[in-house]
Amino acid sequence: MPSIYQYSKEELRSLLGSEPSYRVDQLWHGLWNEARSLEEITTISKALRARLVEQFPNSLTAVNDVASDHGATRKWVFQLEDGETIETVLMHYDERVTVCVSSQAGCAMGCTFCATGQAGFSGQLSVGQVIEQVMFATRAAAPSRLSNVVFMGMGEPLANYATTVEVIRRLHDYRGLSARHLTVSTVGVAPAIERLAHEGLPLTLAVSLHAANDETRNELVPLNRRYPLERLHRACATWIEVTGRRLSFEWALIDGVNDTESAIDELADYALDLNAHVNLIPLNPTPGYLVRGSSSERVHEFREGLSERGVNVTVRNTRGRSIAAACGQLAQVTNGKRRSIPVRSA
Repeated sequence: MPSIYQYSKEELRSLLGSEPSYRVDQLWHGLWNEARSLEEITTISKALRARLVEQFPNSLTAVNDVASDHGATRKWVFQLEDGETIETVLMHYDERVTVCVSSQAGCAMGCTFCATGQAGFSGQLSVGQVIEQVMFATRAAAPSRLSNVVFMGMGEPLANYATTVEVIRRLHDYRGLSARHLTVSTVGVAPAIERLAHEGLPLTLAVSLHAANDETRNELVPLNRRYPLERLHRACATWIEVTGRRLSFEWALIDGVNDTESAIDELADYALDLNAHVNLIPLNPTPGYLVRGSSSERVHEFREGLSERGVNVTVRNTRGRSIAAACGQLAQVTNGKRRSIPVRSA
């Protein structure tokens, strides 16, 4: 059965049949305003709760729950009805609480340094399965308020376009999350970026760039062979022109690969032309990728080099590395193909 979050309010009204209208309002309020599970919505009768629980069983079953950073980072492995698994990460910061959700089981993009890409693609997630991740994390975050949702977990959100768009709409319209609290990360599906720009959606776009020359990016992000940097640049320019919103580039720093002086120049040129923000990410280890992340000293030097060239740049605060919950570590595998990327000269 589909998740109850798959349905609009009017669809639920039809599904509840002879139930009075105020029951639908109570159910909707419990689901969306209070983020309660069906069992917890005590404003509706016990009999109706039992019927709904039977009719709409959870589409996600938590099979693992681990924490790190003194409890500030928490990762769940959820099993789907077909037996596949996805992972969701909750992060508490001083000023916000963020959930990183998966949009697919696995990923077909094949980025060489990413554990999810090493594991391969298993299937698309439904609207209900993505929203259930958000609501599960919302309950787990209590009494703190979940403020941010980032599509940076397993999968390429724009390769599950219809689901991603509908989830964003519902989180904005039904849950009340604003544009700066909803972020979609993509490896650069250029036509989908342009399409997304015209959706009128309140969201922030982050592009996983990782290299600003086609030779290196072809190795790191295989999709670049289909949508090379020039094509991606046009899509990013369309995003900015249509939405009026700034975008950010994510850059996982890899020792000797994309942390060279020439890489600084290439990234600066690419980012400044689009007035983009750059978010540097110290590469997190995965078992199928032999190249090391840049040293903390080199991360600092790279940031300073970009800043001196006028780029707006920050370094991401890595969370959850010890529980394989950091960027690029979800769906970690130990039997993936080991890859090495050619080291470039400075």
